[in-house]
Amino acid sequence: MGASEEAKIGTVSLPTKPQTPNGNRAPRPANLAAVLSSLTQQFGNRLVTSQAVCEQHGNTLTWVVNQPPDAVVFPQSIADVQAIVRICAAQGVPVIPFGTGSSLEGQVNAPFGGVSIDFRDMNKVLAVHSEDLDCVIEPGITRKTLNEHLRDQGLFFPLDPGADASLGGMAATRCSGTNAVRYGTMKDNVLSLKVVLANGEMMTTARRAKKSSAGYDLTRLMIGSEGTLGVIVELTLRLSGIPEAIAAGVCPFPSVEAACNVAILTIQSGIPVARIELLDELQVKASNAYSKLTLPVTPMLFVEFHGSDAGVAEQSRRFGEIASELGGGPFDWATKAEDRTKLWQARHDAYWSGRALRPGASVFATDVCVPISRLAECVTATQRDIAESHLIAPIMGHVGDGNFHLTMTFDMADADEVARAKALHERLIARALAMDGTCTGEHGVGQGKMAYLEAEHGRPALEAMRAIKQAFDPCGIMNPGKIIGPAPA
Repeated sequence: MGASEEAKIGTVSLPTKPQTPNGNRAPRPANLAAVLSSLTQQFGNRLVTSQAVCEQHGNTLTWVVNQPPDAVVFPQSIADVQAIVRICAAQGVPVIPFGTGSSLEGQVNAPFGGVSIDFRDMNKVLAVHSEDLDCVIEPGITRKTLNEHLRDQGLFFPLDPGADASLGGMAATRCSGTNAVRYGTMKDNVLSLKVVLANGEMMTTARRAKKSSAGYDLTRLMIGSEGTLGVIVELTLRLSGIPEAIAAGVCPFPSVEAACNVAILTIQSGIPVARIELLDELQVKASNAYSKLTLPVTPMLFVEFHGSDAGVAEQSRRFGEIASELGGGPFDWATKAEDRTKLWQARHDAYWSGRALRPGASVFATDVCVPISRLAECVTATQRDIAESHLIAPIMGHVGDGNFHLTMTFDMADADEVARAKALHERLIARALAMDGTCTGEHGVGQGKMAYLEAEHGRPALEAMRAIKQAFDPCGIMNPGKIIGPAPA
């Protein structure tokens, strides 16, 4: 992008440097000692201030610098969370919710210090209403643990982001994942939340009814708010029945463009595919090496169908016809549950397999999402950009949603290589926005994508978000430095 202040693709303009907080964290809050004293009196050894534990609760999975909190506290009840927030609010000390730490955009960092609330001990299933297909849970339970609890009742929670994330964190970041093409994202699968607000009061956003027209949709306002408006302390989730039949398999293609076009035609044809995932040639090579697979090293779609035996057979046949028309195939079907598990574990390990392509290098995983009709164009343009940038960056994605990911590897000690990686990232976002897409389909904003919100939403929408933030958090203690930056002077 040269030395100009903006990178332009089409009519979209972006700043050339992400506006992330300085790696040197702001000074500690002036009243921190009083807060730590009060928290120690109430929580004893459930308050931890050791450097190692605090650093574990800062960012570790992206190039945003680790910014640890000053303390970590482990609540065991909603009343505990209310007490923590009230103590911090009285002294103006930041509060940062923490699930499992798997977020990728610095959401759990503490750029202004403060107290991290770790929900490890709030991990119970409070109720399962099998006749209503819903359950009530605490925020610290992970998706795998929840599904193990539900299995005997023939139910499951379908969202699968890959990482065994906490459900509270999945709601806070508006997670989606591999099953979203059929089952929707987190916003479609949360019926109600209980949220502790910045003054310590608890708000219930809705009832268990499947729909409501009663007032503002506070549930969806909180989903994706990344702890900046309140702390999620309880969730009511929509459940699904475990499918009678599941068929999964892989289908090779001569090019990424052909694979993307098959994904597009599959969705446009109304085939209810449960998962349809793209891996480019380099990602297949990485997955073979890391996950000990023997797939042909060529662009690949991983697909899965859910339903009755007859329905799954029909869906598979129709998908196969579309793939064959565009040069894809042959299929390699995984009929055994253990084979399907191995296949999807390899897809979920894409971050780690990409990292293994270049041992010792730093890794930056990012994502964008575009209207599905523009998917092939966006992915192929991105592949050319990667080649011209002389970077190692395998591509994979939830292409049934128009969402794809890059795993960029680079040497943090090489200033030129870091600059090329950042420039590639900025052009990727500009390309997606120029196609009426978004700067993040599922990773969230956190610190890493703050710089791009105005280009995506426009200043009036950003000012509306700032007004909401001010209304819910007038003292600015709820996960500050995320999503919404200060208004320009």
